[in-house]
Amino acid sequence: MRVYLPCTLPGLARVVAAGELGPAPLTGYAVTPALVEWYASGDTEELEYVAMTEAARASLRMLADALAAEEAEGAATPARRVVVVAEVPDAAVSVGADVDERARVRLTEPVSLTRLASVHVDDPAAAPDIEAAVAALPAADLGDDDARFTLDGAEAHELMWFATQEIPDLLV
Repeated sequence: MRVYLPCTLPGLARVVAAGELGPAPLTGYAVTPALVEWYASGDTEELEYVAMTEAARASLRMLADALAAEEAEGAATPARRVVVVAEVPDAAVSVGADVDERARVRLTEPVSLTRLASVHVDDPAAAPDIEAAVAALPAADLGDDDARFTLDGAEAHELMWFATQEIPDLLV
């Protein structure tokens, strides 16, 4: 099964150093039966795009957590969403029944680097919109329409595709 896993650039560096994405359980996004049923008119490519978009939203939240933790340390995580795409055995994937998270899955084991298919990352030029979206997350969660509009501005940026052999170049 193809799974879209949210990440950050520092997180991706840790994945490379460890040789795997983990520890399990991991939350990812995939084309699940619930997503297929909900998005009845979509083809596989459209459904994969929906799953990747959900992973990018989760990456934004991971980025917010990383930036908040690093603020006290004076470190600087690049404001770029990251989605790692992996091919994992179906047996390692548990599909939930949450209507609000139709594409969400749980991986029961770590994902080896050898299972990675690609990585999708924001262009550096998207950083101002990503930073604004991170700042708007708390208000958006409370229903603020202006904050949700700011989140939409971040989602308007398409993630760039990178082959697995290009990962070291992303970490420079």
